[in-house]
Amino acid sequence: MNHTKPIAMTGGGSAGHVIPALPVADLLLAKGYRVHFIGTRSGLEQGYLGRRELIFHGISAGKLRRYFSLQNVTDVFRIGWAVIESVVLLLRIRPSVLFSKGGFVSLPPVFAAWLLRIPVVAHESDLTPGLANRLSLPFIQTLCTSFADTRFAGFSGRRVLTGTPVRRGLLDGDASAGRRVLGIEDNGSQKILLVTGGSLGAENLNRIIRDNLEALTERFFVVHVCGVGKTEDMQCEGYLQLDFVDEGWGDLLAAADMVISRAGANALFEWVALAKPNVLVPLPLAGSRGDQIANAQYAQEHGWSEVLDEQDLTPLALLQALDRLELHGAAYREVMASLDSASAADRLVDEIQHLIGDQFS
Repeated sequence: MNHTKPIAMTGGGSAGHVIPALPVADLLLAKGYRVHFIGTRSGLEQGYLGRRELIFHGISAGKLRRYFSLQNVTDVFRIGWAVIESVVLLLRIRPSVLFSKGGFVSLPPVFAAWLLRIPVVAHESDLTPGLANRLSLPFIQTLCTSFADTRFAGFSGRRVLTGTPVRRGLLDGDASAGRRVLGIEDNGSQKILLVTGGSLGAENLNRIIRDNLEALTERFFVVHVCGVGKTEDMQCEGYLQLDFVDEGWGDLLAAADMVISRAGANALFEWVALAKPNVLVPLPLAGSRGDQIANAQYAQEHGWSEVLDEQDLTPLALLQALDRLELHGAAYREVMASLDSASAADRLVDEIQHLIGDQFS
């Protein structure tokens, strides 16, 4: 079925504001919608879209900063110009709805949509709202969140708990295929520990893992995704270093018995959707706005994860956290499975279609 009125999407500035939008785009395309994606001219967002039949549009982008910088002055003009570009673009596209995934590129299209009376559905991944979504609040009709306890002061529109969308390729991963790639028998006798610090890696986490390989490989086959350029020349039986994984990532995740990772919302909801017992090591305040710390605390309080702060990431603490995961793994998996996080993209598409229906009812 082909729908006459297209849908516009926006989000970017980082992979975390694009990757969760892709399962939503895939579902909309499968339902016959024409989908336009608005990102920056840097090419970052367009690169993540792959070969999808999305129509990409690049606009100017001024970064939103929480600290004083002279660049804030020039970026005000860039944001103003991006609003003008967005108005012209949306007048040409004439979408029925704009879906915003946040990030600094999203604010001008959201404001332009409000000016043109185009309804906006926005999604916030983290427990603590990002700056772009906070500034967008007056212009949003429906706000979708990953966490039940996310609060937006003063927002009076429709609010829906959806979870964070997870790519279909991860949900459909084949554990047997993952074990074959690793050369491990598919009988469950060898447990697999997956360690990942995100696309940039995590220096302290990498060091702790390497310093404790003897103890870890006695219990697990360790798959260590170190970050691009951060592998080291070392050999250890039962230990595999990878700088980055794209093809076959879903199979490796399916095969993993436990995960150690940072606490970004996208990664966290992948573990939840796949019901993988996990240890979270949130990015400390020195390198973030504190969103990962809040995500990790929430996950721990609700029985999804074990949590270790980076300053407490000692060999003994890490091994004790893994012991707790092994002892209570079934309970963790049961709690995570009960959340039905795998259906987050479907719930977001339902909200987009809800707004489309409101326009024609």
